[in-house]
Amino acid sequence: MKILLAPAETKNSGGEDKPFCKENFFLEELFDKRENIFKIYEEFVSNSSLEELSKWFGLKKLEEVQKYQDSLKDKATMKAIMRYDGVAFDALAYKSLDKNTQKYIDENVLLFSNLFGPIKANDLIPDYKYKQGAKLPNVNVEKFYLDNFTDSLDAFIGEEVIDLRAGFYEKFYKVREAKVLTFKFIKDGKVVSHWAKFYRGKLLQEIAKNGIKNHSEFMQMQIPGLKLEEIQEKKNIKLLIMSIED
Repeated sequence: MKILLAPAETKNSGGEDKPFCKENFFLEELFDKRENIFKIYEEFVSNSSLEELSKWFGLKKLEEVQKYQDSLKDKATMKAIMRYDGVAFDALAYKSLDKNTQKYIDENVLLFSNLFGPIKANDLIPDYKYKQGAKLPNVNVEKFYLDNFTDSLDAFIGEEVIDLRAGFYEKFYKVREAKVLTFKFIKDGKVVSHWAKFYRGKLLQEIAKNGIKNHSEFMQMQIPGLKLEEIQEKKNIKLLIMSIED
């Protein structure tokens, strides 16, 4: 069983691992596809003005824009699960987890980078900036990864998956045959968005701590702060409606 997770706009800086290369990613046989997008990105950034990049990156401060204007080719990398920063990743608190729990996350969590496409939690990536939905010249990045990675991802994922992504990232990969658990979070009868990110992180933390191997084990697990209210089924997908308890 694998877990799918969205990335975050904000990143932690730094890194101690080797720069962008085939060995940094799973599905090495598809590295040329990642490299194709990487080269288009690098060319676009190098040929754009600070003002153009400010809009494209979604950054107002020019010193921040300048930081991401530099080429990524020689930048040090770190695990993707440690690179991303934000509500879900704060809730996950990866660094605070024991080695076995971290290993579970490294091996079983897939993230969906706007630049690098589908990556494992322990794939090594640089500090980059790519605003969700931003367009590169002459290529639809989401469709490119969908077209080129779906077959390999289907094989890698196997028969069951837990999907903790925001809906946007289905553009990169849509599960075709595996059985899927996905979630909607409600509080006082209303769907929440900000808190949804937090509880996706907490869900992943609990799944990893318990070493959950399949959907059956997940359904037997108690999740602090959440209560299962309803299950909606459609084809291969079960949507779990979870209420947030005070």
